Order: sequence, then C-alpha cells, then structure tokens
Amino acid sequence: MQQERIRVAVLQYFIRPVADFDAFAAQVRGLVQTAADYRCQLIVFPEYFTLQLLTLGDVTRPIQAQVRTLADWVPQVQELIAQLAAQHRVYIVAGTMPVWNDEGQGITNTCFVFGPDGRFGSQGKLCMTRFESEEWMVSASRGLTIFETSFGRMAVAICYDVEFPEIVRAAALAGVKVLAVPSCTDDRQGFLRVRYCAHARAIENQMYVLHAGTVGSLPMVPAVSLNYGQAAILTPSDFAFARDGILAEGHANQEMMVIGELDLRSIEVQRHDGTVLPLRDSVDVGQRAVLGEVVTL
Repeated sequence: MQQERIRVAVLQYFIRPVADFDAFAAQVRGLVQTAADYRCQLIVFPEYFTLQLLTLGDVTRPIQAQVRTLADWVPQVQELIAQLAAQHRVYIVAGTMPVWNDEGQGITNTCFVFGPDGRFGSQGKLCMTRFESEEWMVSASRGLTIFETSFGRMAVAICYDVEFPEIVRAAALAGVKVLAVPSCTDDRQGFLRVRYCAHARAIENQMYVLHAGTVGSLPMVPAVSLNYGQAAILTPSDFAFARDGILAEGHANQEMMVIGELDLRSIEVQRHDGTVLPLRDSVDVGQRAVLGEVVTL
C-alpha cells in the first residue's frame, strides 16, 4: 500500500576542507544518522556536495582536471551511501557529483538516488550552466528518470534544470508528486533563480519541491570558493498547503537540516479539486497557445 505521508530532510550541506575520505564520510554519515533519528524517510543532499574532496588533491591545477579527479571517487561515495540507505532503511537523493560517461572520455553531472535496500538509479543533469560547459567541460545528459518509491513517483531536476518548465511538466504528467532539486549556487542571484523557478514548478505542477543547497566555502579552490544556499520544502499555493507555499526553510548560509512532513494525498486531491487546476489545464493551454498573428501597432 502506498504511503500517504512521509517525513523528509533537505540539507544545507556545509562545504569544508577535509583531511581524508573518512572525514567526508563522517560528515555524510552524521547527517543521515540525524535525519533517521528524526524519523525521516527521504533525505536530499545538494548538487556537487562532494566538492570538499577536492581538498585532498592539488588545488592549484586547472579546475577541469580537478573535477575529473573528483569523478574517480564515485565508487567509494556510492558504496558509502548505499550502506547508509540500507542501514537506516531510507531513501537518499545523493546530491550530484562528476561521473565518467560510458566511454570514459568525458564527464556528466549525475545524481544517484538510493532506495532503502541500497539499490540505486541515476538522473543526469540535462542542461549545463555556462561554467560547467565552458570551464569544467561537463557534458549534458539525456533522458528523464522516474523513481518509483513507497510514497509514489519522484523525479530529480538538478539546479539549472528546474529553470526549464518542460522538464518538470513531463515528470508531473508521468505522475510525479515529489521533485528533488539538488543545487549548488555561488551567489544570491544564482540561488534566487533556482528558488523562484523551483517554487513556480511546485505551483504549476501541483507537487512538492525539495530544494537542497550547498553552504560554506573552499577558499583554497578559486573556482568553488563561494556558496549561497537556503534549503526549502516548497508546496503548491492553495488552502491545503502551507502559508506562502513554504512548508519549511532554513536560514541562509548556515549548516542546517530542514525537516517537514509531506501529505501526498493532498497532492492527489488538489490535482482533481483544487482552487485552480494548472496541471490538468496545461493540456488545453498547450493546444491553444499556438503562435497567432503578429500585429504591428
């Protein structure tokens, strides 16, 4: 039987230098343990949360070389989080990290999503930001993954991807009620682009959106020296949901865990009987919003 309520933890993950992989693992392990202690069943890490592993190498090298070294840590990170998911019987959206493509020639920005038995699937970032494509030489992925869970269907839109309504609308039409948005933004402008679009996606698709972000800094790595983040659990804007459409949010740029309970039944009800029905009506709008005449005034 599908769960109708689930408690979630969305992280403001503090990026800090680490002395070794064990220090990184201890930070991740502590956060998952804390979320489990609060009886959370879904935990969302932010985009590029593994960047602190860069401090284990030569930080003076060109960033595209450092990012490729970071991709070599993927097996160890996967093993760590698979063990934690199975140990605590939780779902973990494990942020993102650079991953070698199938040919081993280039890298993608990929999110691994783990189930309570340790099995996992993945979602690659579909739209690259300029710094990723022009400076880090990260390649775009293809395809939207739908994750079947005990609480229904979930999808992931990685940072910039949430700024494209078409991606999330496709997920919503496939029955997704929960969208995870792992992000990594260096300044307030970038953060707000993601936050405003994440909230728009929650409203227009009548879904919960879980926005996780990085905070802290790595001053010794110029390309990733700043982070601006504020995690939030965003909802549609209707009577059944939180005032202002914000179920919970953190304090900007502090190390925090934002916890809230999602009522998945309310999503189903609102999609059929809400004050407005944007997801249902989007089908008609798509047919009507064709380019008409151009009028010169």
